[in-house]
Amino acid sequence: MLVSRPEIHRTTIASSAFGVVEKPLSSFERIYNIAALRKVAILILLAVIWEIGARMLNNELLFPTFIATNVAFIKGIASGELLIKVWASLKTLLVGYSIGIVLAALLTALGIASRIGTDLLETLTSMFNPLPAIALLPIALIWFGLGSGSLIFVLVHSVLWSVALNTHSGFLSVSTTMRMVGKNYGLRGLPYVAKILIPAAFPSILTGLKIGWAFAWRTLIASELVFGVSSGSGGLGWYIYENKNELEIANVFAGLFTVILIGLVVENLIFRVIENRTVRKWGMQN
Repeated sequence: MLVSRPEIHRTTIASSAFGVVEKPLSSFERIYNIAALRKVAILILLAVIWEIGARMLNNELLFPTFIATNVAFIKGIASGELLIKVWASLKTLLVGYSIGIVLAALLTALGIASRIGTDLLETLTSMFNPLPAIALLPIALIWFGLGSGSLIFVLVHSVLWSVALNTHSGFLSVSTTMRMVGKNYGLRGLPYVAKILIPAAFPSILTGLKIGWAFAWRTLIASELVFGVSSGSGGLGWYIYENKNELEIANVFAGLFTVILIGLVVENLIFRVIENRTVRKWGMQN
């Protein structure tokens, strides 16, 4: 006969009973503990250094001031030209990035499924991961012509290997204990992968996605600088190149400033939200 155990209620003891006195945080300490405010302070400091350095140089053709760059940036947004270039770049980037992730998932699944797949993944990664994506642009132009297909090809290359390598490494790092727990619960096949392997390997997967994004973004801008010369069209890269030829250096810096802003938004909003709702929530990262 099973007898239920009575619930045990323990009274919380204040830390002062053990001689520990909690000191309230000062206003500066409370503000300092907010990561977003710390990063904003760093950005403001960098902007001030930029402005002071540009004014000391006093040459707008070499290094425009932060204020002049922001004026050019606002004019580009108001005219719609900069927004059109941003959309052209992001549209191409999202296509290439998505295809790269899908191919990386398939290649990783093949690597996890068999030893031959693992050997194939490791061999292909060691061959193509060190190869700069921009170096493939001449071949891409021959294969796909003067269209978005060439850009998408080099973007897939820049995303595929880093995402596949980090994902595969994450799966291999899942502990034997975690794997046995899943199997003891009767998980097999896709449920086993979805509920055990992916959550346990997600820090590595997320790192791969971040690296793939960074590689893809800078590859796209560099490719558009070359692509714009050939086709006379493109996104932010072509905007930067075109204004350089016209000696509109403030617009060049406004284009670079836009590239930086998009990178900050993606890293500190999109990836940060994913990180907070996954690996930090699951206690895998401090």
